[in-house]
Amino acid sequence: MAGAVAAYGLSPLGLVPDFIPVLGYLDDLVIVPAGIILAVRMIPAPLMSEFRSEASRRERPVSTAGIVAIVCIWIAALGLTAFWLR
Repeated sequence: MAGAVAAYGLSPLGLVPDFIPVLGYLDDLVIVPAGIILAVRMIPAPLMSEFRSEASRRERPVSTAGIVAIVCIWIAALGLTAFWLR
């Protein structure tokens, strides 16, 4: 189920084509979250509690290099946009 939801979310084809002004994105906005909720509800409760306890025990990874790279990309994009608009 989760794979089908991910495939639908990443697929260029949709139930309603995206070039249709409002409905094109509205179907993605409804179907993908509903599919995620359904996939999470399909996981058995004992297994979900085991996953959540394991996740709370683990330390969250921090990537300073990743943060710096993303900030540099945004600064470059904003600079190029400002240069282009001038």
